[in-house]
Amino acid sequence: MGAPFLITIAAMALLSSLAIASDPSPLQDFCVAINDSKAAVFVNGKICKDPKVVNANDFFFQGFNIPGNTNNPVGSNVTRVLVNNLPGLNTFGISLARIDFAPYGVNTPHTHPRATEVIFAVEGTLAASFVTSNPPNNMKNRLFTKVLNPGDVFVFPQGLVHFIQNLGKTKALAFSGFSSQNPGVNTIANVVFGTEPPISPAVLTKAFQVDKKVIDALEAQFS
Repeated sequence: MGAPFLITIAAMALLSSLAIASDPSPLQDFCVAINDSKAAVFVNGKICKDPKVVNANDFFFQGFNIPGNTNNPVGSNVTRVLVNNLPGLNTFGISLARIDFAPYGVNTPHTHPRATEVIFAVEGTLAASFVTSNPPNNMKNRLFTKVLNPGDVFVFPQGLVHFIQNLGKTKALAFSGFSSQNPGVNTIANVVFGTEPPISPAVLTKAFQVDKKVIDALEAQFS
């Protein structure tokens, strides 16, 4: 057995070990989530409901057709269908979201630490964008932007900062799919300026290279 063959086998084994899903694969037909605040066991996901009492409603969500309220400072609203409001998603590694936009509204920069997101434009004209992670040698982060019209699809890679802007003077709508039952969300402005307790201004003034008054004003917006 030659060295090239062994190298190929080793490389394939390494690659296959890296090809894992965001969520663990199910080991049974279903594991409907149950919220039990008294449970003494913590698991990576949700505790399973007794299969004998599972019913069709555990796999059902109603109201995805209802527009979200976009009367807010950013002009957008996200309606999420996650394991917490659709228990039948537990262990399946998927979830959904509806994103409504007011005219010129923005789904502000954020990340999903546990999921890749696929966005499907339904109504209006949207600019979908994401930014790469920090490159080596002090190079600039790259911004990828694509204008989406109804029927277009765009992918946001897992963990990368991304955002969506309605470019039109009419409302817009998009739906998203996630590769996790609980993708998580870190809205950049909130995690930097809206923490409890606040991040030290000494840290933020150096990070953003601005005066402390600017940091104080930004933190006041999210307090």
